[in-house]
Amino acid sequence: MIPVVLSQTGAGSSRAQQPDLWISPFNVGFGVTLSAGASLTFTVEYTFDDIQNANITPVWFPHPTASGSANLSDSFAFPVTAIRITVATGGTGTAKLTLVQAGSVGM
Repeated sequence: MIPVVLSQTGAGSSRAQQPDLWISPFNVGFGVTLSAGASLTFTVEYTFDDIQNANITPVWFPHPTASGSANLSDSFAFPVTAIRITVATGGTGTAKLTLVQAGSVGM
């Protein structure tokens, strides 16, 4: 997968990125970087729901170690259907989430 960059300026959530569920083993590495002078709190979130289904409201879960107010990196070693970054209210600056997926295409 070519690296995908999602960003969020101010309070709210970025668009959601769907990783390839057919890649095995499922591995998505990610890093969060904050713009210079940023003062914000973010959370990397994921869902198991089909975000393409308009009849479903996705339930978003916080990644257990990917939240805070400083640059960080981590990974998903279990399949998820979508990933996004959410910035809490009251912050300034931009949080950038870069995703890279690796593995072999499954059959």
